[in-house]
Amino acid sequence: MHNTASFTGAPDAGGKSAERAWADRTWQTADGLELHYRDYPGRDDRPPVICLHGLTRNARDFAELAEMIAGEWRVIVPEMRGRGESDYAKDSATYTPMHYVADVMALLADQGIERFVSVGTSLGGLMTMLIAATTPDRIAAALLNDVGPQLEAAGLERIVDYVGQGRSFPTWMHAARALEAQHKESHPGFTIDDWLAMAKRVMVLGSGGRIAFDYDMAIADPFEDADPSAAPDMWPMFEALAGRPLALVRGERSNVLSAATAQEMKRRIPAMDLVTVPNVGHTPLLSEPEAVAALDRLLAQVA
Repeated sequence: MHNTASFTGAPDAGGKSAERAWADRTWQTADGLELHYRDYPGRDDRPPVICLHGLTRNARDFAELAEMIAGEWRVIVPEMRGRGESDYAKDSATYTPMHYVADVMALLADQGIERFVSVGTSLGGLMTMLIAATTPDRIAAALLNDVGPQLEAAGLERIVDYVGQGRSFPTWMHAARALEAQHKESHPGFTIDDWLAMAKRVMVLGSGGRIAFDYDMAIADPFEDADPSAAPDMWPMFEALAGRPLALVRGERSNVLSAATAQEMKRRIPAMDLVTVPNVGHTPLLSEPEAVAALDRLLAQVA
């Protein structure tokens, strides 16, 4: 474990000052990468909350959530290989969920964590299910954000269309307008200030003075050779989450997780807390009142 820096009240990438301290730390992967995570301190008599981000995202995605619960809960927000401050992969073929899970398992070993509460957005939710299927005792509770064992083809195609494009922008306003044009159907209620905040969550100012997405464009490479017909049946992996506190947050307008799939998930695990965030698509920010309440209920069962 390496503690590279720590901050108290430091501005986040979105310009918002963090109300609590976190430490920036790193861990090593089996193939020699140094990956970054934010470590928000909290009680050591509870399992930590580990937040797993989506395909093109980074630790900033969970800044608000972490600030809400840190202190009462230790919150760890890892950045997967190729994202944020983590090293980019030496081989783009390792940009796969199984490699990301192996990296998270290395982090758990590094920190001596036996059990944790998983909060997984999109890809992070798929990782949560994979961990549950292989080492079910590690998951103390789980919140899946707009993801399930069956994903809609149209939504996945849209994601593949924009991942790895490598666009850059001269100003934050240009970046915000580009995000608005691409994703306004998912967040129709966003103001331009919201889109600016989103731009600062998912992009960085590069050394050349241009604003670009904060991930390795090569994460798109594995999609080129992917065979959808060879995708594994994820339902048994989802069902491995039964028997522990479980919540599913779905965006009402989601084109990735259908209402029918969410209902089938509820049928298979009736104890699951199913919450729909109105007028939001893929993915909810988890700062919406409905999502916050779902997280509160989940953590109350663990505490």
